[in-house]
Amino acid sequence: MSVNIRIATEEDLRTVFSLVKEFADYLGTSAKVKTSFADFIRSKDIFYCLLAETKDKEIAGYALFSYTFHTWTGKAVYLDDLYVREEYRRSSVGTQLINAVVSHAKQNKCKSINWEIPNWNKEAIAFYKKMGINVGDDNLNCTYIIR
Repeated sequence: MSVNIRIATEEDLRTVFSLVKEFADYLGTSAKVKTSFADFIRSKDIFYCLLAETKDKEIAGYALFSYTFHTWTGKAVYLDDLYVREEYRRSSVGTQLINAVVSHAKQNKCKSINWEIPNWNKEAIAFYKKMGINVGDDNLNCTYIIR
């Protein structure tokens, strides 16, 4: 399936926020979503969001990311979310989104793209491995919640 990949505008952010909640539901982590639509509006200048849009202007999925810097490798992209709505899975939408993130990263002279994936999500792991992406388990993720 061919989709148009475009950068989300401020007008798209309500839809993006809705998709974030849909993604959290899929992962079974709805209670962990602490952001609000207002947070998305306030923070719109510190993240990028690519939308996969069908010819009928339906949003099939999204990729949300920001820049980071790694002392060993330099400028990188941190891919926070890559989500394809269920009815559009297995139709190359995810591949097109990943390729668009890679293209963006290359254009902005990034050295890598990093993200997390739950170890139970075998379908996503297989998808990434098929694309030649290194799915490792050599680091543990740490999170400190600021209160």
